[in-house]
Amino acid sequence: MKIVTWNCSGAFRRKFNFIDEFDADIYVIQECENPLETGNLDYIEWAKNHLWVGDSKHKGLGIFVKGDIKLEKLEWPTIYKDHSVKHFLPCLINGNTQFIGVWAHSNKSPNFGYIGQFWKFIQLHKSKFNEIVIAGDFNSNVKWDQWDRWWNHSDVIRELKETNIESLYHTYFEELQGCEVQPTFFLQKNLNKPYHIDYIFGSPAFRNNLEKIEIGKVEDWIRLSDHLPMIAEFSS
Repeated sequence: MKIVTWNCSGAFRRKFNFIDEFDADIYVIQECENPLETGNLDYIEWAKNHLWVGDSKHKGLGIFVKGDIKLEKLEWPTIYKDHSVKHFLPCLINGNTQFIGVWAHSNKSPNFGYIGQFWKFIQLHKSKFNEIVIAGDFNSNVKWDQWDRWWNHSDVIRELKETNIESLYHTYFEELQGCEVQPTFFLQKNLNKPYHIDYIFGSPAFRNNLEKIEIGKVEDWIRLSDHLPMIAEFSS
Protein backbone atom coordinates (compact mmCIF):
# COMPACT_ATOMS: atom_id res chain seq x y z
CA MET A 1 0.00 0.00 0.00
CA LYS A 2 1.15 3.52 -0.78
CA ILE A 3 -0.12 6.74 0.81
CA VAL A 4 0.62 10.28 -0.39
CA THR A 5 -0.24 13.53 1.38
CA TRP A 6 0.22 16.87 -0.37
CA ASN A 7 -1.00 20.42 0.03
CA CYS A 8 -1.47 21.32 -3.62
CA SER A 9 -1.86 25.08 -2.98
CA GLY A 10 -5.06 25.22 -5.03
CA ALA A 11 -6.03 24.52 -8.65
CA PHE A 12 -5.74 20.76 -8.13
CA ARG A 13 -7.76 20.17 -11.29
CA ARG A 14 -4.64 21.25 -13.19
CA LYS A 15 -2.18 19.33 -10.96
CA PHE A 16 -3.67 15.92 -10.14
CA ASN A 17 -1.91 14.30 -13.08
CA PHE A 18 1.48 15.17 -11.52
CA ILE A 19 0.72 13.56 -8.16
CA ASP A 20 -0.93 10.61 -9.91
CA GLU A 21 2.49 9.54 -11.16
CA PHE A 22 3.13 8.07 -7.69
CA ASP A 23 0.38 5.51 -8.42
CA ALA A 24 -0.68 5.60 -4.76
CA ASP A 25 -3.59 3.77 -3.24
CA ILE A 26 -4.60 6.73 -1.07
CA TYR A 27 -4.05 10.45 -1.65
CA VAL A 28 -4.71 13.10 1.01
CA ILE A 29 -4.84 16.47 -0.72
CA GLN A 30 -5.20 19.83 1.01
CA GLU A 31 -6.51 22.99 -0.70
CA CYS A 32 -8.15 21.06 -3.54
CA GLU A 33 -11.46 21.77 -5.28
CA ASN A 34 -14.62 19.83 -4.57
CA PRO A 35 -14.82 17.30 -7.44
CA LEU A 36 -18.62 17.44 -7.30
CA GLU A 37 -18.61 21.16 -8.09
CA THR A 38 -16.13 21.44 -10.93
CA GLY A 39 -16.53 21.46 -14.66
CA ASN A 40 -13.24 19.69 -15.30
CA LEU A 41 -14.25 16.27 -16.62
CA ASP A 42 -10.77 14.77 -16.28
CA TYR A 43 -10.64 15.74 -12.61
CA ILE A 44 -14.13 14.35 -12.06
CA GLU A 45 -13.12 11.02 -13.59
CA TRP A 46 -9.87 10.84 -11.59
CA ALA A 47 -11.71 11.65 -8.35
CA LYS A 48 -14.59 9.21 -8.77
CA ASN A 49 -13.78 7.44 -5.45
CA HIS A 50 -13.32 10.21 -2.92
CA LEU A 51 -14.43 12.12 0.17
CA TRP A 52 -14.17 15.90 0.49
CA VAL A 53 -14.82 18.61 3.08
CA GLY A 54 -14.35 22.36 2.92
CA ASP A 55 -15.80 25.83 3.38
CA SER A 56 -15.57 26.74 -0.30
CA LYS A 57 -15.93 24.57 -3.39
CA HIS A 58 -12.59 25.95 -4.52
CA LYS A 59 -10.50 24.91 -1.52
CA GLY A 60 -10.90 22.01 0.91
CA LEU A 61 -9.55 18.67 2.05
CA GLY A 62 -9.95 15.56 -0.09
CA ILE A 63 -9.18 11.86 0.26
CA PHE A 64 -8.91 10.06 -3.08
CA VAL A 65 -8.50 6.29 -3.37
CA LYS A 66 -8.20 3.72 -6.12
CA GLY A 67 -11.42 2.35 -7.53
CA ASP A 68 -11.13 -1.07 -5.89
CA ILE A 69 -10.84 0.40 -2.37
CA LYS A 70 -13.94 0.70 -0.21
CA LEU A 71 -14.07 4.20 1.27
CA GLU A 72 -16.60 5.02 4.01
CA LYS A 73 -16.90 8.31 5.86
CA LEU A 74 -16.96 8.05 9.64
CA GLU A 75 -19.52 10.43 11.07
CA TRP A 76 -17.38 11.63 13.96
CA PRO A 77 -18.52 14.94 15.50
CA THR A 78 -16.39 18.04 14.90
CA ILE A 79 -17.82 20.18 17.71
CA TYR A 80 -15.64 20.64 20.80
CA LYS A 81 -17.24 22.66 23.61
CA ASP A 82 -19.57 24.47 21.19
CA HIS A 83 -16.79 25.23 18.72
CA SER A 84 -16.37 23.52 15.35
CA VAL A 85 -12.88 22.26 14.48
CA LYS A 86 -11.48 21.89 10.98
CA HIS A 87 -10.55 20.39 8.69
CA PHE A 88 -10.56 16.68 9.53
CA LEU A 89 -11.89 13.84 7.41
CA PRO A 90 -12.18 10.52 9.27
CA CYS A 91 -13.01 7.46 7.21
CA LEU A 92 -12.78 3.68 7.07
CA ILE A 93 -10.64 1.95 4.44
CA ASN A 94 -11.86 -1.45 3.24
CA GLY A 95 -14.05 -1.78 6.29
CA ASN A 96 -11.25 -2.26 8.84
CA THR A 97 -8.63 0.52 8.81
CA GLN A 98 -9.28 3.94 10.28
CA PHE A 99 -7.86 6.83 8.28
CA ILE A 100 -7.97 10.54 9.09
CA GLY A 101 -7.11 13.20 6.54
CA VAL A 102 -5.92 16.48 8.05
CA TRP A 103 -5.70 20.08 6.97
CA ALA A 104 -5.18 21.91 10.27
CA HIS A 105 -6.83 25.29 9.87
CA SER A 106 -6.51 28.60 11.70
CA ASN A 107 -10.31 28.57 11.98
CA LYS A 108 -10.13 32.24 12.96
CA SER A 109 -9.12 31.16 16.44
CA PRO A 110 -6.59 33.41 18.20
CA ASN A 111 -5.69 30.67 20.66
CA PHE A 112 -6.56 27.29 19.15
CA GLY A 113 -5.53 27.67 15.52
CA TYR A 114 -3.72 24.92 13.59
CA ILE A 115 -2.30 22.40 16.10
CA GLY A 116 -4.89 23.60 18.60
CA GLN A 117 -7.59 22.46 16.20
CA PHE A 118 -6.06 19.00 16.03
CA TRP A 119 -5.60 18.90 19.80
CA LYS A 120 -9.34 19.51 20.17
CA PHE A 121 -10.09 16.82 17.58
CA ILE A 122 -8.09 14.17 19.42
CA GLN A 123 -9.78 15.11 22.71
CA LEU A 124 -13.05 14.25 21.00
CA HIS A 125 -11.97 11.00 19.39
CA LYS A 126 -8.75 9.46 20.68
CA SER A 127 -10.73 6.85 22.63
CA LYS A 128 -11.96 5.56 19.25
CA PHE A 129 -8.49 5.23 17.69
CA ASN A 130 -7.61 1.67 16.71
CA GLU A 131 -5.47 0.58 13.75
CA ILE A 132 -5.16 4.01 12.21
CA VAL A 133 -3.29 6.34 9.87
CA ILE A 134 -3.49 10.12 10.34
CA ALA A 135 -2.01 12.10 7.47
CA GLY A 136 -1.91 15.65 6.22
CA ASP A 137 -0.82 19.25 6.62
CA PHE A 138 -0.72 20.04 10.35
CA ASN A 139 0.76 23.53 9.94
CA SER A 140 2.83 22.83 13.05
CA ASN A 141 6.22 21.93 14.44
CA VAL A 142 7.61 21.50 17.95
CA LYS A 143 9.78 24.57 17.28
CA TRP A 144 6.65 26.70 17.69
CA ASP A 145 5.70 25.35 21.12
CA GLN A 146 4.72 28.07 23.61
CA TRP A 147 5.40 27.73 27.32
CA ASP A 148 1.88 28.75 28.43
CA ARG A 149 -0.11 26.34 26.21
CA TRP A 150 -1.22 22.81 26.97
CA TRP A 151 -2.05 22.07 23.32
CA ASN A 152 1.42 22.50 21.86
CA HIS A 153 2.81 20.28 19.13
CA SER A 154 4.72 18.39 21.82
CA ASP A 155 1.50 17.78 23.75
CA VAL A 156 -0.18 16.37 20.66
CA ILE A 157 2.78 14.08 19.98
CA ARG A 158 2.67 12.87 23.59
CA GLU A 159 -1.07 12.19 23.49
CA LEU A 160 -0.77 10.27 20.23
CA LYS A 161 2.10 8.23 21.65
CA GLU A 162 -0.07 7.35 24.65
CA THR A 163 -2.42 5.67 22.15
CA ASN A 164 0.57 4.01 20.42
CA ILE A 165 0.48 6.30 17.38
CA GLU A 166 3.74 7.81 16.13
CA SER A 167 5.12 9.79 13.20
CA LEU A 168 6.28 7.47 10.43
CA TYR A 169 8.85 9.98 9.15
CA HIS A 170 10.52 10.23 12.55
CA THR A 171 10.41 6.46 13.03
CA TYR A 172 11.92 5.77 9.62
CA PHE A 173 14.68 8.40 9.71
CA GLU A 174 15.26 8.17 13.48
CA GLU A 175 14.99 11.93 13.86
CA LEU A 176 13.56 13.84 16.80
CA GLN A 177 10.56 16.13 16.52
CA GLY A 178 11.84 19.60 15.67
CA CYS A 179 15.14 18.25 14.31
CA GLU A 180 13.89 17.23 10.87
CA VAL A 181 16.53 17.28 8.16
CA GLN A 182 14.03 17.29 5.29
CA PRO A 183 11.51 20.14 5.04
CA THR A 184 8.01 19.70 3.62
CA PHE A 185 7.15 23.39 3.17
CA PHE A 186 8.82 26.56 1.94
CA LEU A 187 7.15 29.78 3.09
CA GLN A 188 6.14 31.80 0.03
CA LYS A 189 8.17 29.28 -2.02
CA ASN A 190 11.32 30.80 -0.56
CA LEU A 191 13.98 28.10 -0.36
CA ASN A 192 15.59 30.00 2.51
CA LYS A 193 12.47 29.49 4.66
CA PRO A 194 12.09 25.70 5.03
CA TYR A 195 9.80 24.03 7.57
CA HIS A 196 8.60 20.53 8.36
CA ILE A 197 4.83 20.74 8.94
CA ASP A 198 3.34 17.74 7.07
CA TYR A 199 3.13 14.35 8.78
CA ILE A 200 1.90 10.79 8.48
CA PHE A 201 1.20 9.12 11.82
CA GLY A 202 0.48 5.42 12.23
CA SER A 203 -0.35 2.76 14.78
CA PRO A 204 2.04 -0.21 15.32
CA ALA A 205 0.88 -2.32 12.36
CA PHE A 206 1.76 0.51 9.97
CA ARG A 207 5.08 1.26 11.63
CA ASN A 208 6.03 -2.43 11.51
CA ASN A 209 5.10 -2.73 7.82
CA LEU A 210 6.65 0.56 6.75
CA GLU A 211 9.08 0.05 3.86
CA LYS A 212 9.89 3.61 2.92
CA ILE A 213 9.13 7.26 3.59
CA GLU A 214 9.98 9.75 0.90
CA ILE A 215 9.55 13.49 0.44
CA GLY A 216 9.25 14.87 -3.08
CA LYS A 217 12.21 16.68 -4.59
CA VAL A 218 12.12 20.46 -4.37
CA GLU A 219 13.03 20.89 -8.02
CA ASP A 220 10.06 18.79 -9.09
CA TRP A 221 7.37 20.38 -6.91
CA ILE A 222 8.18 23.97 -5.95
CA ARG A 223 6.66 25.35 -9.14
CA LEU A 224 3.37 23.63 -8.31
CA SER A 225 3.08 24.32 -4.57
CA ASP A 226 4.85 25.65 -1.50
CA HIS A 227 4.51 22.13 -0.03
CA LEU A 228 6.30 18.93 -1.04
CA PRO A 229 4.43 15.61 -1.11
CA MET A 230 5.17 12.99 1.54
CA ILE A 231 4.96 9.37 0.41
CA ALA A 232 4.73 6.29 2.63
CA GLU A 233 4.98 2.74 1.31
CA PHE A 234 3.98 -0.37 3.26
CA SER A 235 4.69 -4.04 2.69
CA SER A 236 1.02 -5.01 2.94
